[in-house]
Amino acid sequence: MPLIARPGSPADVVPVEEVLGKPIDSGFVGSCTNGRYEDMKEVAKILEGRKVAPWVVLKIVPATDKIWQRCLFDGLIKIFKEAGALVGNAGCAGCAAGQIGQNGPGEVTVSTGNRNFPGKQGKGEVYLASPQIVAASSIAGYITTPDKIPEKKHIVIPPVQEEKITKKKVEPKKEERPTKIKGRVWLINRDNIDTDMIYHNKYLAVTQLNEMGKYAFSNLPGYEDFCKKVNPGDIIVTGENFGCGSSRQHAVDCFIALKVGAIIAKSFGAIYERNAINSGLPIMQANLDKLNLKDGDIIEVDFVTGEVKNTRTGKIVKGIPFSKVQLDIYKRGGLL
Repeated sequence: MPLIARPGSPADVVPVEEVLGKPIDSGFVGSCTNGRYEDMKEVAKILEGRKVAPWVVLKIVPATDKIWQRCLFDGLIKIFKEAGALVGNAGCAGCAAGQIGQNGPGEVTVSTGNRNFPGKQGKGEVYLASPQIVAASSIAGYITTPDKIPEKKHIVIPPVQEEKITKKKVEPKKEERPTKIKGRVWLINRDNIDTDMIYHNKYLAVTQLNEMGKYAFSNLPGYEDFCKKVNPGDIIVTGENFGCGSSRQHAVDCFIALKVGAIIAKSFGAIYERNAINSGLPIMQANLDKLNLKDGDIIEVDFVTGEVKNTRTGKIVKGIPFSKVQLDIYKRGGLL
């Protein structure tokens, strides 16, 4: 009799029949215990000639490169690809925070891992099952066994998922964002502040924007308590190449979460600059050395002209104004 472990504890084992029909969002085949070649072969047998349900993401991670290469040589990778599965590089995967296999809040995953404690494989629910059960469930779109995979092709999305897609939210009309702002200065006289200093990779499993703010600059020496002292509308003034390094979106979103008024740097890392513009975070390139700024000074910034004024001294410096594209994206609150 096929068994399955319910979310929260690998010891909470029940017959699959008790949870048969439970809708899922993703499937995972891999981990140190079930990324073996034999497991991959069983999954391929079930997937061959079939397709993963349109609303399900099936993630497959062979345990070692030797197994991965054998799967490629024997044609298993081709079967996985044609079925619509996502195949990752060999490794631990699902159980390791930040790697392929994690799920988000409210998501249901059927996994071949050996642990399903809360948070172990993401923020959603994780059912532990055999590779065969994971493959069958990923095709059906709900928990099932290989002998109960529906013959009918998928033509509609389940009601729960359909509601997520078709339900339209009535958004309140947004006020147009100002092109001139005024705020308190955070003067950070450093070059090459990379995205790991801005937002450490150990917090990448955080998916809610409103939770990201508390980790801003938590890995930048001297500014670990930035989130506790910054006020909405404050303006960060810094040096060259701000945001270099990894292209993680969190390094932009953490400042949006804190409602930072703007970031003014002598230059930006190229990927960070584009991410910030696309997300509607106001950033501007300018060298403000001649303003003789001090921490806590109030400055006025005009995104259209590029002018920055130190209200304490009355001095004005001109930076690079927003381009038409950047201004349009900023006014709309982001590219999307």
